[in-house]
Amino acid sequence: MTTGLLLLHAFPLDADMWDEQATGLADTVPVVAVNLPGFGGAPLSQREGWMDTAADVAAMALGGTGIDRVVLCGLSMGGYVAFSFWRRHRDLVAGLVLANTKSGGDDAAGKQRREDLAKRLRAEGNGFLVSSPPPLLSEHASPDLRMRVQTIIGRQPAEAIAVASEAMADRVDSTPDLAGIDVPTLVITSSGDTLIPADVTKPMASQIPGATLAVIERAGHLSNLEAPDEFNRLLREHLARCA
Repeated sequence: MTTGLLLLHAFPLDADMWDEQATGLADTVPVVAVNLPGFGGAPLSQREGWMDTAADVAAMALGGTGIDRVVLCGLSMGGYVAFSFWRRHRDLVAGLVLANTKSGGDDAAGKQRREDLAKRLRAEGNGFLVSSPPPLLSEHASPDLRMRVQTIIGRQPAEAIAVASEAMADRVDSTPDLAGIDVPTLVITSSGDTLIPADVTKPMASQIPGATLAVIERAGHLSNLEAPDEFNRLLREHLARCA
């Protein structure tokens, strides 16, 4: 039986955000980084059921790889998809990594912000999001990294970003699922994450039986990009636990 590492990207990026993990862990485990619906050239999907469709797309990406089970790693929006994957494809999951994400749904204000973002994207295109991205990086991030993130955002279709924003507004509260997660789980947060602060992510580690909590210092929301060596070290250790 072959276990792989399946990587689910953040909003509004694509699978290229995982390049350092794909290359850095290739000598340890087969790695598959998935482009979720509409991102990275993947086909668009409709708003209704987007999270479940994204989970199914991720499962289908394993076809032909020889991978039987995965350690599933989702960051931010990828974490929301990971919960759907757990509900729909539990038999494929050997372990979980929930990074810079949360289990709960949005409150009314959060849902409205996502709806407003979708409307603006459809009216104006994605240029405003490229020039003024959400707080994905900490104040310590280099100009080169900021440019890299903006470049990735810039190549995503406005409609894909809009639909994903609406889908996040629609997503269910996955908190009731936490107590039933019975595979080794790593919860990662970072001290410089202002988008989903550490205090929001940390509670999942106490609600998932036997989960491990790791805090990456100084990194922002995209902790895998700001601290790739530390993120990869944590993944290596977790992969060993899952084995």
